[in-house]
Amino acid sequence: MASPASSDTPATAPAADRLRINEIFFSLQGEARTVGFPTVFVRLTGCPLRCGYCDTEYAFTEGRWMSFEEIEAAVAPSAPHHVTVTGGEPLAQRPCRELLKRLCDRNYEVSLETSGALDIADIDARVSIVMDLKTPGSGEEARNRFENIALLKPKDQVKFVIRDRVDYDWSRAMVAAHELDNRCEVLFSPVHGALSATELAEWILADRLPVRMQIQLHKYLWQDARGR
Repeated sequence: MASPASSDTPATAPAADRLRINEIFFSLQGEARTVGFPTVFVRLTGCPLRCGYCDTEYAFTEGRWMSFEEIEAAVAPSAPHHVTVTGGEPLAQRPCRELLKRLCDRNYEVSLETSGALDIADIDARVSIVMDLKTPGSGEEARNRFENIALLKPKDQVKFVIRDRVDYDWSRAMVAAHELDNRCEVLFSPVHGALSATELAEWILADRLPVRMQIQLHKYLWQDARGR
C-alpha cells in the first residue's frame, strides 16, 4: 500500500510548495491516542537527530519531491479519517507546516509526530502533536527543546521512549518537574527488543504514575515491515 519515494525526480513546484517525501501508506496507527485506527501516514525525509533506537533510518535520505497537491492526491484514495505526518523529523522541512494546515482544511484528523527538538510554536492549532522528550538512552537528550512544553495543548501528547531503568527514572522526574500530566496526555513506551513491556508496566504500577503505557502495535502485527 506504500507509495514509494526512493528516487529524486525533478521538482516542478516552487520550493515553498513542495516537500521531500519518503513514503505515503495506509495502515493502522501503531501508537499514541489513536492506536488501532486506520490511518494514512505521510513520512517526510530527513532528520537532524540520530537516536540509538531509531527504526526508520531509511527516512534520513531516501525520498522524492512532491507538491502539496500530489501529496493530497496520494492521501485521498484511502478516504482516511486520521492522517499522521511523521518522519524522520517532519518539522526539519519548513513547508511541513503548510501541509499540516492543508490537511486540516480537508477535515482530516491530523497528528504530527515530532522529536521535540524543533520549535512547535507555529503549528496549526487543529493538529494533535505527539512530541517526544528524548531520554538519556536515546543519545539525544541534549537536543530536547524544553520551551516546547509550555506550547502543548490538552489534546497533545508527550512521549517517552524508554530503554532501561535509567531512562524510566529520568522520564518519571520529567513528568513531575514539568507537571506534564496536568498539561496533556503522557505516553511511556519501551524500546522494542531492549526493555520488556511487562517490566515497564510493573514500574508504572509500582509508582502509580499518571501515564499511559503503550507498545508499538505495528511491530507485533507486521514485525515492523516497511510501509505497514
